Amino acid sequence: MTDRPSPVLPDYGGACLSTLVPALFAAQAGTTPSWLPAPLHDARQIVLLVLDGLGWHQLHHRPSVAPTLTAAVGADQPITSVVPSTTACALTSITTGRPPSDHGLVGYRLAVGSEAEGEVGHEILNTLRWTVGTGRVRDARRTVPAATFQPYPVFPGSASAVPVVSRSEFGGTGFTAAHLGDSPLTGFRVASTLVVGLRSLLAEGTPFIYAYYDGIDKVAHEHGLGEHYEAELAQVDRMVGDIAGLLPPGAVLAVTADHGQVEVGKATQLVGGGLMPAVEFLSGEGRFRWLHARPGAADALREAAIAVHGDSSWVLSREQMVDEGWFGGSLRQGVASRLGDVALVPHAPIAFLDPADTGESRLVGRHGSLTPDEMHVPLLALTRDGNI
Repeated sequence: MTDRPSPVLPDYGGACLSTLVPALFAAQAGTTPSWLPAPLHDARQIVLLVLDGLGWHQLHHRPSVAPTLTAAVGADQPITSVVPSTTACALTSITTGRPPSDHGLVGYRLAVGSEAEGEVGHEILNTLRWTVGTGRVRDARRTVPAATFQPYPVFPGSASAVPVVSRSEFGGTGFTAAHLGDSPLTGFRVASTLVVGLRSLLAEGTPFIYAYYDGIDKVAHEHGLGEHYEAELAQVDRMVGDIAGLLPPGAVLAVTADHGQVEVGKATQLVGGGLMPAVEFLSGEGRFRWLHARPGAADALREAAIAVHGDSSWVLSREQMVDEGWFGGSLRQGVASRLGDVALVPHAPIAFLDPADTGESRLVGRHGSLTPDEMHVPLLALTRDGNI
């Protein structure tokens, strides 16, 4: 077996997405963690803009494409995402201020019981769409209530409800309920109206605003990290400049991301080497693929998976990941059952397919693993005219 790189573990106690919102509220109260960029210290108004899919390494290597972002305070060093480095998990850590071990939205496709519908066995919850089933896909908002699946309040420490500026079509979805609760939504359909929504909230003196934009992630999934990606990044850079130009004195724009990207393209594969007879079903995502073992087969499955896929992937049991702190601590009651027994987590630019998730096979750019490109995300601070 070749030498394996070390995974980038989240800095759950420091500069990490799971501590970002509490750190920003602390800064507004006058107690500033040292890792926050200086303009955020004592800011009277903060806009937190999450750019889905913008990894620190991808940004760092494109200063001519994104001059506004790469010149911002904090651009010289990243913070860490969470595990797995997927949108559902990372956004929920941002908004709740908790690690995945607590909030329990530990991935894109999670195992949930189907006993509530009088069935025997398991189903897979697509956390972004909040649906279950593969052939006959069903809305899961009633059978898997968001408020019990993820029970923690959002934006803890805020004296009032935090307004959210995000896509209009996300309003009322199960995932929105799970990671944004009852936060008031200012919806937009194109990027220009995101800027207009922020302008109105800033003019009202709103102390903290959360905004989310998903264009970079969409383009990377469809086209990879080439010219289409750079065109979208350039457009986003202009949008960030427009937002910074709206900021009144004492207001700061903080920019971060949920994860970075790895270009995988057609380098996909099925779980191989005769492992599947010991597997009941799969969950997770291509770069964090969970194997759910048949009764009594977990230990043997892990050893066999190491022998087959250990050169390209970190292969660990769920218990090993918890012990090593991948999820931020002991799993809250009920969370362990959402995960498999053994995970294949590639460090090579590959992805493991699940035949039950046909849409995933078409993705070019991917994320979920613990490589630097996926785990390192920016934390930038911008003010109008470069001062407070």
